[in-house]
Amino acid sequence: MASGEVTHANVSAEIAARSAAELPLGAVFTNSGRISAARYPGDEPTTPPFSKRDLIALDDTLKAASEKALVRFSVYVGDLDGDLESSAREILAKSPEPAYGTLIAVSPNSRDVVIVSGSKVSTRVNDRVAALGVTAAVTGFRQGNLIDGLIASLRVMATAAAAG
Repeated sequence: MASGEVTHANVSAEIAARSAAELPLGAVFTNSGRISAARYPGDEPTTPPFSKRDLIALDDTLKAASEKALVRFSVYVGDLDGDLESSAREILAKSPEPAYGTLIAVSPNSRDVVIVSGSKVSTRVNDRVAALGVTAAVTGFRQGNLIDGLIASLRVMATAAAAG
C-alpha cells in the first residue's frame, strides 16, 4: 500500500471507471487516486494562492489523516453555490471513492465551512466529528490562516474517526 492510500473492496474498479479522457492534457491519476496536473508556462495558476510549503503540509496531513482513520479525506476551497451541503456533496461525488470519503469544503467569500461524508464512513465521521473539525478549523481561520485551520481540522477528525 502506498503512502496515503486507503484500500477497500472494488476500489480499483471505481477508479478505473474514470477514463483518462476526463482529465485535461498534462493530468494523471496517481496510484493513491489523487490527480496530479502540470500547467504550461504563462498559464494562470489553478490552485489557491498558497505557498508551496503550505500545500506540502496540507498534502502530508491529508495522507496521514487518511491512513489513520481509513477515510479518504479531501479539501475544497472555493465558492459553494446555493444549498451548501448539496454543493459539497456534489463535489465529494466527483472525488475518488466518494463512499469512503470525507470532504471539508470552505467558501472563503461567504465564510462557510461544510463537512460531508460518504455512506461507508458516515457512522465514524458523523455530525459530532464534523462539529469537532469545524471548531478546530475556525480557530485557524480567525487568525487568518486557512491552511493551519484545515490541518487542525483534519487531525482532529482523523483522531475522532479512528477511535470510533
